[in-house]
Amino acid sequence: MRQRKKEQILDVASSLFYKQGITATGVDQVVAESGVAKMTLYNNFPTKEHLVIAYLETRDSLWRNWFETTVYKKEVTPSERLVALFDTLEEWFLQSDFRGCSFINTAAEFNEPTHSFHQVSLRHKSLLKNFIKKLVQEAGVREEEELTNALYLLIEGSIVTAMIEGNHETVHHARRTAQKLVSIFL
Repeated sequence: MRQRKKEQILDVASSLFYKQGITATGVDQVVAESGVAKMTLYNNFPTKEHLVIAYLETRDSLWRNWFETTVYKKEVTPSERLVALFDTLEEWFLQSDFRGCSFINTAAEFNEPTHSFHQVSLRHKSLLKNFIKKLVQEAGVREEEELTNALYLLIEGSIVTAMIEGNHETVHHARRTAQKLVSIFL
């Protein structure tokens, strides 16, 4: 029962943090929308910081698992998989609840590099970059650091542009650029 309440609180908080932002979402709203007593929330998450960290860590795990699994499900060669990153991004951008990247949004909201929320966001981005590097290594390209960095920047730029402009079409430009880069580095 307690675990179910904890998951319920986290689900509601996650949705609110993603839609409204962390600062704009108060504990009272989380309590009201999750239908639990305030003491139940605090028994599971002693502070709002604990709740936000749980949200970010859960979001990281779920999103990265989805992203990596989706990329690997594409029946393409290792070098084509580098371009398939952008097909996977487009799938995400087309989801009705897409509001950008939780970690970019959090890092913008809490931009002090030593802030715990910023640190979790930085860790997420580091893990994403490591995944890209792994794909680059599997493709056997030359100058893997340079291509990894370029693909990472294209991905991050695509995410921010899709969020700000509300236009997923920009991922097509990034995809074509990635194709050109991969062909240069092969």
